Amino acid sequence: MFVIVGYVVSMVCIFGVYIVHGGNIGVILHALPFEMITILGAAGGAFVVNNQPKVLKATLKMIPQALKGSKFTKARYMELLALLYDVLQKARKEGLMAIEKDVETPHESALFKKHAVVGSDHHVVEFMTDYLRMMVSGNLNAHEIESLMDSEIETHHQEAHAPVAAIARLAGALPAFGIVAAVLGVVNTMGSVGQPPAVLGGMIASALVGTFLGILLAYGFVEPLGGLLEQKTEDAAKELQCIKTTLLASMQGYNPTTAIEFGRKVLFSTDRPTFAELESHVRGKK
Repeated sequence: MFVIVGYVVSMVCIFGVYIVHGGNIGVILHALPFEMITILGAAGGAFVVNNQPKVLKATLKMIPQALKGSKFTKARYMELLALLYDVLQKARKEGLMAIEKDVETPHESALFKKHAVVGSDHHVVEFMTDYLRMMVSGNLNAHEIESLMDSEIETHHQEAHAPVAAIARLAGALPAFGIVAAVLGVVNTMGSVGQPPAVLGGMIASALVGTFLGILLAYGFVEPLGGLLEQKTEDAAKELQCIKTTLLASMQGYNPTTAIEFGRKVLFSTDRPTFAELESHVRGKK
């Protein structure tokens, strides 16, 4: 919703001021289809050449997320920490082997079903159960597991940022393709140099629309979209860091209540529940 509002405000301000100052919107509308085909066609072709198929697929899958609100809310984080608390509490009371079945078949586990918001998220469940399994096996110490977690989070970070980087490169290229469209318009104008001044003026104006559109698309549409998607990837990484910090605190001997407090502290302040909110939520889920 905010994305659409932002785009609308930008367009109204740009074209509204142009019209109010006496600009002829007809010139822009006349040249718009041809210039857009030139710029978007060239940019699209270059985008395909510049990225591997897996990045292209990830980018197409990621763009619609910009129109949706973030799923990483305070309520989701409280649900995540409550799930971690229940798992660690069970392991503390009944022993690590007691959670083996929950770890091996999380889709059948009462603990994961109880916290359906995060318990049904494939990435969260996979990340959590992989390291709980290592804790149950007892083959790795806390430092080794931390190193492995860091490597996996870094890999996740790189994969998530590949579409963002691709969009950023596209934004950087659009002004250049706008210039290409403008140069072609100028070439076309020079080939019609015998035409009356009024005709030549219109052709030059149409050519300049290409430069205008390239810059507008880059800085008014594509680059802001890339920035928003980058912020969303940071939110996803923060969730994994919360799980990592909580599990490592448990491995270092802290009780479940203290362990989830470690996890709570790594969250962004805008989404972080207070200690009282988290404690009340955990107690309510018992």
